[in-house]
Amino acid sequence: MPETSPSPVGARQRTTRHGAARIEDWLHDVRERFARRRGHLPTVVPYTGYGSTEWVRVLCRVLLSKPVPAGAGGRRGRTRAQSIRGWRSFTSVPVGDVPVIIEVGGQRLEVLADRGGVVDTKVPVRLEPGWHRAQLHTEGSEPVEAPVHVIDPEARFGVISDVDDTVMVTALPRPLVAAWNTFVLDEHARIPTPGMAVLFERLVRDHPGAPVIYLSTGAWNVAPTLTRFLDRNLYPAGPLLLTDWGPTHDRWFRSGRAHKEENLRRLAEEFPDVRWLLVGDDGQHDEELYARFAADHPGRVAAVAIRRLSTGEAVLAGGRTKADEHTDEVPWVSAGDGSTLADQLAEAGIMHPGPPQPEPPLA
Repeated sequence: MPETSPSPVGARQRTTRHGAARIEDWLHDVRERFARRRGHLPTVVPYTGYGSTEWVRVLCRVLLSKPVPAGAGGRRGRTRAQSIRGWRSFTSVPVGDVPVIIEVGGQRLEVLADRGGVVDTKVPVRLEPGWHRAQLHTEGSEPVEAPVHVIDPEARFGVISDVDDTVMVTALPRPLVAAWNTFVLDEHARIPTPGMAVLFERLVRDHPGAPVIYLSTGAWNVAPTLTRFLDRNLYPAGPLLLTDWGPTHDRWFRSGRAHKEENLRRLAEEFPDVRWLLVGDDGQHDEELYARFAADHPGRVAAVAIRRLSTGEAVLAGGRTKADEHTDEVPWVSAGDGSTLADQLAEAGIMHPGPPQPEPPLA
């Protein structure tokens, strides 16, 4: 996902677009006009961002949605953004090229959402390390708050983790993962990977202030559901870096692999003093991506932890992938669950060993 440029409102990008992109834009325009005639209102859906003490990366998306009925918001404090769940997040109409107002740390910035309604921009601002809130709104929308994690400049360790089949057991053929993420209505139906949340909690406890960033090829539409899943299953809070499906200005579909590569490079540039633990699985291209990143950024990878899929999961995922070469300078560990990965990472010196297990009773 390219960064949204904080250019003056109205300065549309005039590039030659792929035919599929022009068709998608036409469909969005038709759907937007129809939704507005039905009384649908702009809604800013906030996503968790991150930053340093001198800037923050703010993420959100603008959609059209039905107004929340009178009393529904008062009963449980629900907003229009919170009412867009499950498959409705995919059928909601994105609003592209609209100005979004961002207010954070006393700074106010107006940026344009991209053609898919997504805002991904850096805001120059001075903030103390820790969690902050950015307030977002567009014309006709209610103000919403996006959490932002300002990473301590003293931090020297961080975690970047995949989502599907890494922190969450998908166990579906890859072509059906998108449909699963679309039509599963809430986070209760999703299965956490055994021991992985405990592993992450121990890592954060051993490395106070360490950022945890979830990097996935999933669509922004599922970000609210995935955030609730992570929270419910006690994973550390952190930004989700997802992507926007569909055609771009020069190709039919976006590249999930390129999305991961770009964000890994970006994080390496933004936090040059942080060494990252890279967590993924052996059912996609995580091993190859992580091996290349470690080779291209010497000294920037603390270790690589790969969740090994079961035989059935590997078949559904389309097989296993494995990097041909692992650099000797980076510890690589692999196991089917978070508890065994934790033991291996402790042996590699990445984290403290867990409490000793009690001796079995004598017969």
